[in-house]
Amino acid sequence: MPDTHDSVAKVVQTYYDILKRGKDSSELGSLRAVLHPDLAFEGPIAGHRVGAESFIRGVSGFVETMRSMEFLHQLSAGDMAATLYDAELPGGTVRFAEFFQVDRGKIKSLRLLYDATEYRARGGR
Repeated sequence: MPDTHDSVAKVVQTYYDILKRGKDSSELGSLRAVLHPDLAFEGPIAGHRVGAESFIRGVSGFVETMRSMEFLHQLSAGDMAATLYDAELPGGTVRFAEFFQVDRGKIKSLRLLYDATEYRARGGR
């Protein structure tokens, strides 16, 4: 049975809820519930990687430095979703766009877009 708009939106919202609570590294482990084990991830610093465990380790630096998120736009259609948000880092705000594909209640692919130079200059790691 394909994912519905509501289930895709719920998976993505759960992902962001975990990131917002993720200052405690044990909390980030709960991402496993919404990430496909063979998650395909692409981002400006990490490049293209496959595997939920690698992603969880990588996202920890972002979570540790992020002070808050302000969501600007979110949409989903079919098994896809996209989010545009600003993240407050120690040195200022950086804009992020994330594009998701969800399959059977798990994020199967995630493409992250942001200015890596600006991210590092604002204290991101």
